[in-house]
Amino acid sequence: MTSHESSFRPAVSVVATAGKRQAILDLAIAAEDRGFAGLACPSLGATIGLVTSLAHVTHKIPFWTSIQPIYYSHPVEMANTAGHIHEISGGRFRLGLGVSHDPVVKRLNVETGKPLTDMREYVESMRAHEKFSGQLPPIYLATMRDKMLQMSKEIAQGAIWANASFSYMAKQLMDNKIPSDGSFFVANMIPTVIDEDATAADAINRKTMMGYVVLPNYRNYWKQVGYVEEMEAIESALAAGERDKLPSLMSDAWLHDCTIAGSPSFVRQRLLSWAETGILPIAVMSSTSGGQAKAINELFETYR
Repeated sequence: MTSHESSFRPAVSVVATAGKRQAILDLAIAAEDRGFAGLACPSLGATIGLVTSLAHVTHKIPFWTSIQPIYYSHPVEMANTAGHIHEISGGRFRLGLGVSHDPVVKRLNVETGKPLTDMREYVESMRAHEKFSGQLPPIYLATMRDKMLQMSKEIAQGAIWANASFSYMAKQLMDNKIPSDGSFFVANMIPTVIDEDATAADAINRKTMMGYVVLPNYRNYWKQVGYVEEMEAIESALAAGERDKLPSLMSDAWLHDCTIAGSPSFVRQRLLSWAETGILPIAVMSSTSGGQAKAINELFETYR
């Protein structure tokens, strides 16, 4: 094992599950103590509450929302809140923003325009309020395809993918002329299961990915990557009301391209491979034998 391999640590996804919030904060402190690269907070539960707590209970580790949907908060309120967390954390906070997905937006009963336009106007409104909110943190945009990635380069300081395909990432970064000097933050949230039984671990990731293959924007991305046959088969099953067929339509090639499952040594190497493409991997942990806390502790054990 090289010195880089032994010192590398991915970022870790943490979710403030109701009733277990203190346990998650304790895991966040442990991740800082163990030298993990960052803490990513998805839009499940009270994300803004979580990152506010992280500003107080951690001291060195960077943390960010990954992502906070723009339709959840008015941009003026978001600027005030983000400025506060940025200041209190000593500049460790980053604000990941996204337009979310149609099912979420429909539940919120909000009117939306075009995603690119809405995102541009939201960030512009936040920045226009900065003289009142105080300095804003770096802003990262949720990204999958090229248009949002190009906008990220234009109006933000970074981009965050979720469930991106390893085989396509280097080409996408090159085609979009993403700087490789670290001046532009790039990260990917990767469903990850650590288990010597790779088949059982794959089954957990297939269950996780059920929530994403039903979304058109993700399917369009994977078609662009090259998984046209898989995505069209999934679309046919959805149209026929046959959701129970979806796991069988997720090919191993596709699954292994956008998730990680296997032994501790395999998972370590795969996460390192992502880092070597210039992407910070964010391990989104699940377990074959427990919940979030157990899964994160399995990651800790892998990097002990």
